[in-house]
Amino acid sequence: MWRRNKRKLGAILLVFAIAVTPCAGTLEEAEATPVATSQTATWLWDTTQIKTAPNSVLSFAKENDLNVIYLQINRDVPISSYRSFIHNASKAGIEVEILDGRPSWGLTEAASGLADFIDWIEKYQSEAKETEKFAGIHLDIEPHVLPEWKENRDDVVGQWQSNVKYLTSEARRLDMKIGADLPFWLDNYTIPGKDMKISSWMIRQFDSVTIMAYRDKANSIYDAAYSELVEASALGKKVSIAVETNKSNEGDFITFYEEGPVYMAEQLQLLEQKAKIHGSFTGVSIHEYGSWETLLRR
Repeated sequence: MWRRNKRKLGAILLVFAIAVTPCAGTLEEAEATPVATSQTATWLWDTTQIKTAPNSVLSFAKENDLNVIYLQINRDVPISSYRSFIHNASKAGIEVEILDGRPSWGLTEAASGLADFIDWIEKYQSEAKETEKFAGIHLDIEPHVLPEWKENRDDVVGQWQSNVKYLTSEARRLDMKIGADLPFWLDNYTIPGKDMKISSWMIRQFDSVTIMAYRDKANSIYDAAYSELVEASALGKKVSIAVETNKSNEGDFITFYEEGPVYMAEQLQLLEQKAKIHGSFTGVSIHEYGSWETLLRR
C-alpha cells in the first residue's frame, strides 16, 4: 500500500516540505493552516468486479487505506450486486460514488443520456437501504478530446456548462454531493465572453473536483494542481489530486507506471506534505483500480 512507508518517511518529509515550500502569495498565506487529510480514492471502471470479485476489491481497499471508490454505472450488473457491494463497503468505512461520463456528455445532444443517468440514480437511491446508497455522484466528461473542441472551443464550453448546470441541479434535488474530474490545464482557458477561467467556473458548480495532475514527481504534481487548490480554498470547495498508474503514450513523466509502487508512495507522501497547507485539499485519487493493482504486484 502506498502509505506503508509513512512513518519511516515522516522526518525526511518534514525537512523536505520546509525546504521546498514555494513562496506564498497573499491568498495562500490566508489559507496556510495545515489540515488533516484522509481521502484516498480510486476509479473502478470494470463494474463487473462487484459481482465476480467483490471481496477482492474490498480487501485491496483495506490494504491500501482506500476510503472512496468511484464506481462506474453498468446497467448489465444486477442491482443486488450494487446493494451488496455498497453495504459491505459502508461497513468497512468506504464511500462509493456513482461514476459515469464520456466526452459527448459535454454536448447538449447528450441531454437524453444525462436524463437517463439521473433517472437510474433516483430509482436506485429511492429503493436502496441507507447502507446501500451511493454517497455521491462523480463525473468524468472531458470534452476536450472531441474534434469539436479544436474546431470551436467556445461553443463546446457553452454546451458543457449547460450540461453541468443540469447535472449539479439534479444532484442537489436528489440531496447528493457531486464532483468531477478536471484536467489541471483548464485554467489556461476562459469562459466564452467572460474573464473567468473554465476551471474557476467548474469549481464553483461542484461540491468537489478531482484535478488530474498526471505527473510522476511530487513537485510537478503539486505545481499542476496549485491554482485549483488556492481557488477552491477561497470558495470553500474540496480538491482531490489525481495521479496515473496506467502506461501512457504521452510520455514517461505522466505516470508512475515506469517507476513502480515504492517510488509512487514516496512521491505521494511528499505531495501530501506540500498540499495539506490548503484547506481545500482532501487527499489523493489514484487512477485506476486495475492498473494500480497490477503496479503493486510488479
